[in-house]
Amino acid sequence: MEIWINPACSKCRSALSLLDAEGAGYTVRRYLEDVPSPDEIREVLERLGLEPWDITRTREAAAEELGLKEWPRDDGARERWIAALSEHPRLIQRPIITAEDGTAVVARTDEAVRDALSR
Repeated sequence: MEIWINPACSKCRSALSLLDAEGAGYTVRRYLEDVPSPDEIREVLERLGLEPWDITRTREAAAEELGLKEWPRDDGARERWIAALSEHPRLIQRPIITAEDGTAVVARTDEAVRDALSR
């Protein structure tokens, strides 16, 4: 299991605390430092069953600068969104846990973290 975190994020710290309390084995990826490639983002999206706009933090300054709220949300724009997430990793929703069964969850709640642990 891997968890993508921003250490400054309270939701990330909460998820890590819960994983530790449950004795889970996991690796930490500080995705602002170890930026995911477009291929890694595609893989996580497939595991999540989501589209790139579903995991984009549209209130971040970079989102405003790029005008993301105006971008189309369709297959034709998908690669543009993925490139933006890779070029501006602060836009990626966090934390993301990749579960043992090949799925992933956006673990913003204790319930989502427990869901990842049960997979």
